[in-house]
Amino acid sequence: MNTENPASETTNEQLNAEQAAHEMYTKQHDEKAWAMLCHLSTFAAGFIPFGNIFGPLIVWLIKKEEYPLVDDQGKESLNFQISMTIYSIILVIVVIVSALSLAAGDPERDVVISIIAGVAGLIFIGLFAFIMVIIASIKSYQGNRYRYPLTIRFIS
Repeated sequence: MNTENPASETTNEQLNAEQAAHEMYTKQHDEKAWAMLCHLSTFAAGFIPFGNIFGPLIVWLIKKEEYPLVDDQGKESLNFQISMTIYSIILVIVVIVSALSLAAGDPERDVVISIIAGVAGLIFIGLFAFIMVIIASIKSYQGNRYRYPLTIRFIS
């Protein structure tokens, strides 16, 4: 004769199911939070030279094996930050060369326009990158695989 209470078995099964559901929710929440951190860690550039690249790189390297979303968003964030850094370096070179030409006595109007365009481009890249990182952070926290525009895919 079975002395166990059938209601007790059902309660244990329900508790196990609730615990499994809670663990799954926690894992999904952690995955989305780490994916978001891949994007937000780019703001380390305010404190560390090239922190916009090292921040996502560190998060990606630590969590890419554990969470597929972090693997995807870490690569995406790195690709975007490397692309924006390359674009910025090109514009800085344009501004420096133009400024040196102007300092050397080249009175061409095109030199001044190059300096203004280069500085405006740098401001645009900064604002564009800031807005895109915020959008990517929100999208990845929602569990979406966000793709940045104007990104060269170095890491695939």
